[in-house]
Amino acid sequence: MTSSEFELIQHYFTGLGEGAAVRLGVGDDAAVLQVPEGHVLQISTDTALEGAHFLANLPAADIAYRSVMAAASDLAAMGAVPMASLLSLTLPKADSAWLRDFSTGLGAVCTETGLPLVGGDTTRGPLAITVTVMGSTPTDQFMTRSGAESGDRLCVSGTPGDAAAGLEILKGDLSVADASISAVLAARFTRPVARLILGQTLRDIASACIDISDGLLADAGHLATCSGVAIEVDSNLLPLSDALCSVVDMQQAKDWALAGGDDYELLFTLPCDTPLPVGCTQIGRVVSGSGISCDRVPERAGYDHFTH
Repeated sequence: MTSSEFELIQHYFTGLGEGAAVRLGVGDDAAVLQVPEGHVLQISTDTALEGAHFLANLPAADIAYRSVMAAASDLAAMGAVPMASLLSLTLPKADSAWLRDFSTGLGAVCTETGLPLVGGDTTRGPLAITVTVMGSTPTDQFMTRSGAESGDRLCVSGTPGDAAAGLEILKGDLSVADASISAVLAARFTRPVARLILGQTLRDIASACIDISDGLLADAGHLATCSGVAIEVDSNLLPLSDALCSVVDMQQAKDWALAGGDDYELLFTLPCDTPLPVGCTQIGRVVSGSGISCDRVPERAGYDHFTH
């Protein structure tokens, strides 16, 4: 067992900090990053708590992986190029086996996202993981939630709803006979993929963008509010995966796609004459007014920490 906070950091987290933007990483009082000339810095922080964001029995490698990907998804929604990350880890105890597994998952996701670990903090308490990510864009080319205009198309990447099904499988509330389909859906929750490359493509063409973390309808509502417009969603246009449709009926599949959350896909608006990127689907439109409307209303519109 690691005997001190310093030894824990040295043993499990040093060596994950190499990157093009990193001038100085783990080991000093602060990291030093080089922001490209003509660029601005984007910063976002996400906290994951046991029981709220992940199951108590989720492997440590998966906890690390999804925690960083969830934070990286915010950079994708801004169109940012990843630069570096910080990790604040609160642990009930310094369990060597758990930390080895966590470090393995962390190393994999830092490499995959291009977010080297350049610092953070460790402390003792209930299990919690806070990840801060940093990226950059050219000065006037970052995306926001506030640019949607009446006449734009509402579009989404990937196949929302899969992560919600995966969580139900992991909880034991959804039984799937086909082990391969079960594994695919479970991995959409445990190993999400931030759409970083797509985000960088969209910053030149999208009028507004947000990542789907709390649920498609809830996040569409944020776009509508910030842009001062109304958004109409057509549930019949939702891109539902074959895996999802094979394990639940169409109505349940739509409900999870609309309100399940944890998808980390990008929801964005495009001018009507702009080609749709590969792997994306139009699911609605922007009109004058306020709020969101949909032909199907799930039991809940999305996740909120203070109402669930």
